[in-house]
Amino acid sequence: MSAAESGFDIELPRSLKAERRDDIAILSLNRPEKRNAIDDPTVAGIEAFFATLPDAIKAVVLTGEGEHFCSGLDLNELTTRDVPQAIAHSRSWHRAFERIEFGKVPVVAVLHGAVVGGGLEIAAACHIRVAERSAYYALPEGSRGIFVGGGGAVRLPRLIGTARMMDMMLTGRTYDAEEGQAIGISHYLVEQGAGVRKGLELAKRIAGNAPMTNFAVTHVLPRIAQSDPASGYLTEALISAIAQDDDEAKARLKAFLEKRAPKTVRN
Repeated sequence: MSAAESGFDIELPRSLKAERRDDIAILSLNRPEKRNAIDDPTVAGIEAFFATLPDAIKAVVLTGEGEHFCSGLDLNELTTRDVPQAIAHSRSWHRAFERIEFGKVPVVAVLHGAVVGGGLEIAAACHIRVAERSAYYALPEGSRGIFVGGGGAVRLPRLIGTARMMDMMLTGRTYDAEEGQAIGISHYLVEQGAGVRKGLELAKRIAGNAPMTNFAVTHVLPRIAQSDPASGYLTEALISAIAQDDDEAKARLKAFLEKRAPKTVRN
């Protein structure tokens, strides 16, 4: 996709499609004939897209064209790599998905159909996950004679636990949308066809937050969670002080105290 077509200053491969809705970007995996399987140009395009997001973009919705979110690695790419090349290939996925997890803005994934292998690894790198009822989750690497290589061994145990991930890889177990919601893969479960609408709704809420707060939640909170308690408390105190000293935070707090801001209500 050309820069003119996408509205972004970047040329994207055909396997990706981007559009802009005010301060929200929508990035779609665009290989529906391959169930949105990921090849090297797609990985490079994902990294470039998230690395060059305009400052005016405040949140991203990531989804897939067609009936599936993503069926994982395009296995045709496995036949020509030796060990050093395979390591470099895995690291390219790490770099791309780190641009999602620790990028400029929060990312909402909209999941439907196959969320399998590398597709589940992409989803795990996002900050919020909305699943339609057609979504199903699997890690078929064990039956393929391979192992996860896109950061799944780090991110997925934090979501569902090491024991569940072992079960998925050893036995080929598949979770449906309801089961995935129950074990913590998705945050929201919606009816078929309602995922993008819900994703945009959440992205707009996120975009309305103070940028410093969004940064603290996406960059600092995960690192606090992985640290020892003493380091975590200190880091929390520091980022809390930095966030509340921000001019926008001061303005928002003043508006709340003067009863000019909405109160928290039950959704």
